[in-house]
Amino acid sequence: MKLPTKPPNYNIVIKNIVESGNVDLLLKYNLNTTKQYYHWDKLKHLSPPDNLTNKEWWACIKYYRHSAAKIVPGLVDNFTKDFSFVLTDSISRDLHWLDMYAAGSIQSSSLITTPETRNTYLVKSLIEEAISSSQLEGASTTLPIAKEMIRQNRKPRDINEQMIFNNYHAMEFIREIKNESLTPEIILELHKLLTYKTLEKESKAGKYRTKNDKDDNVVVIDPNDGIILHIPSKASEVPQRVKALCHFANQVSDDEFVHPVIKSIVLHFMLAYIHPFTDGNGRTARALFYWSMANKKYWLMEFVSISRVIKQAPTQYGKAFLHTESDENDLTYFIIHQLKTIKQAIGDLFKYLDKKTKQLQDSEKLLEESKTFKNKLNFRQLTLLRHALKHPRFAYKISEHMNSHGIVYQTARNDLIQMAERFNLLIKVKAGKSFLFLSPDDLHERLKQG
Repeated sequence: MKLPTKPPNYNIVIKNIVESGNVDLLLKYNLNTTKQYYHWDKLKHLSPPDNLTNKEWWACIKYYRHSAAKIVPGLVDNFTKDFSFVLTDSISRDLHWLDMYAAGSIQSSSLITTPETRNTYLVKSLIEEAISSSQLEGASTTLPIAKEMIRQNRKPRDINEQMIFNNYHAMEFIREIKNESLTPEIILELHKLLTYKTLEKESKAGKYRTKNDKDDNVVVIDPNDGIILHIPSKASEVPQRVKALCHFANQVSDDEFVHPVIKSIVLHFMLAYIHPFTDGNGRTARALFYWSMANKKYWLMEFVSISRVIKQAPTQYGKAFLHTESDENDLTYFIIHQLKTIKQAIGDLFKYLDKKTKQLQDSEKLLEESKTFKNKLNFRQLTLLRHALKHPRFAYKISEHMNSHGIVYQTARNDLIQMAERFNLLIKVKAGKSFLFLSPDDLHERLKQG
């Protein structure tokens, strides 16, 4: 990944503008003169207005950004300089949208608000985030194999499956502790869960980098060309920095209010910036974002995967970090990127739920024609039936059905036994000490006959 060009010293340019008597320029070119929040790396290639040079245009924009910037309380970089962000109109609009759709109940699908169906989609989202977050860090297991492993609750076969397995259980852990205050111990436990049996030295799981060994020389490099992208905080500073991060996460102050979504995004950035561990920092940072959103009651985020969206354009994700660090710790770049990511993830969820609602309606319409099955199959059975119609001869296990819907073993067993023995929609066969339930080739005909 190419490092962004370091922005010019705009203070010198501003001084020249003032001395030339063109002070009004500094008031003319504010945030509203460009629809995008450009970094110098992009702005230097654009055509500036009013015969300005690109450096003059940049200086005017930076002058306004400085005047509108909000300092992030209690967090500084490796040189004790503040981090800040600008609350642009586009950010305000996105935050308002998220307040309505991710924390409120507007247009929330019944599939994720009804207790009978909620767990099914929650399990799906946990699996999706676990897989995508791990793949961002190099895990190469295919989606079907990873889903099979989690739903069957079988042991991972290699390090790639182990990463995904760990991520899944870390997301479950976040759900358990979402109402607790953040502590360094929680972050360490989260890292331990995420990196179990995946590190070169297993003893490093759940442990900070130390100043007594090569851990203190950790740098973030581009795996493709070896370019150093980021130099993390010194190992000796990590414990104190993590404590400050926890204080920021838990702090509630009328004097220094930071919107909960922005706070969650800043936690994501700062954990990656501090880089407290030898490995697994990215996974831990994204998991920390989920904890923060859940802690602030943005309940819909439990059903979306930001890593799946990030994985579609990982370079843009990396650039958002680099633009912030190269332009005076301006977190606006990272905030804008993450808000776009979150909105896309939620939009994808709504599309998926619309699709599933239509599929359920189609299945139910087919069942309406049957006096035997009408109003007698529950949501879980309807979901399995829809899958079975598309996958003849597919074998279903009680344990998989249990894990897919977040239900107890007896409920899962009753679902499948009923479909096989009462409704004749599945074929029950003996497999060792347990049973398999097969989708018959003539399932569609069985439904019609019923």
